[in-house]
Amino acid sequence: MLRAMVSVNPVEGFVRRVDRFQQRHRVLAIGFGVVKKFGDDRAGSLAALIAYYGFLAVFPLLLLLTTSLGLALGANSSLQTAVLNSALRDFPIIGNQLVGPTGQIRPLRGSGAALVFGVGGLLWGSLGVTQVSQLAMAEVWNVPGVIRPNFVARFARGLSLFGVIGLGLVATTVLASLSTFGSAALPLKVLGIVGSVAINIGLYVAAFRLTTPASVPTGELVPGAALGGIAWSVLQALGGYLVGHQLRHASQVYGYFGSVLGLVSWIYLGAQMTLYAAEFNVVRSRRLWPRSIVQPPLTEADIRTFDAIARQGERRPEQAVESTWEASAEPTPPPPDAETEKADEGAA
Repeated sequence: MLRAMVSVNPVEGFVRRVDRFQQRHRVLAIGFGVVKKFGDDRAGSLAALIAYYGFLAVFPLLLLLTTSLGLALGANSSLQTAVLNSALRDFPIIGNQLVGPTGQIRPLRGSGAALVFGVGGLLWGSLGVTQVSQLAMAEVWNVPGVIRPNFVARFARGLSLFGVIGLGLVATTVLASLSTFGSAALPLKVLGIVGSVAINIGLYVAAFRLTTPASVPTGELVPGAALGGIAWSVLQALGGYLVGHQLRHASQVYGYFGSVLGLVSWIYLGAQMTLYAAEFNVVRSRRLWPRSIVQPPLTEADIRTFDAIARQGERRPEQAVESTWEASAEPTPPPPDAETEKADEGAA
């Protein structure tokens, strides 16, 4: 037993030294504060739920795509030639459905029933994404349940969010594909990248505004939206590259599994990045740093974070949740960061 305690103490001492170091450096303290709050809010589970509904919306979208192509290619010879000369014919699974073994267009048939099922499934999955996104933002901002919007308000916001994100994703995907898919000139590729990033940042601002409590000023949402828009643009470019250069010529079996697994991972990663961007807004707005790696002692930011999580449990106007702490849990003042120490030394 004594040996175990002796072996643990050096490890704890090292971790505490790392803790003091990150608390003294603002960039590290903010970064760790974002990661810490992401875990406190169980945002990873919320990201998985967003990814589930996002994946659920993809297959009705593919049904709509195939049905629309079947209706459009029926008697349009010029469009058939365009499809034969495009990269769409080389896509796994979809390519075999469009182009036969001898290179001719297959007679795809579209129907009204397929369109109805496709639109219904797309709305079901997409509105699921918007509802879970609103839940995630309420959890991230620790909004008490008693003041959260009701179902009608959430549904109206969800429809608005669905329209904004749907139109924006189409525009940014087309712009992002110019830089990774095709033989566009270099100025056009640069323009596509810049335009895609700008639209993505605007989409993040709009999405955060529609899903965040009205008491939070829009200006507090912009920094995280900028980070999220840039990260999403990188993710879009990566997805376009994989489709245009890897899955395009893959075998049908490999392409099928690669497409499905890649799509799930891509959506989940995008959901995680979005929630990290939202957590950055909360940490920055409420100054929830520095956070402690090892407790005790707790920092003031630790206590304010846990108090907000406790008050989040209020469900009725008659209910009041209070958070109290023992005297031993009094927060310790954070060590001065490196920038403050340099300024003090200069003044001396």
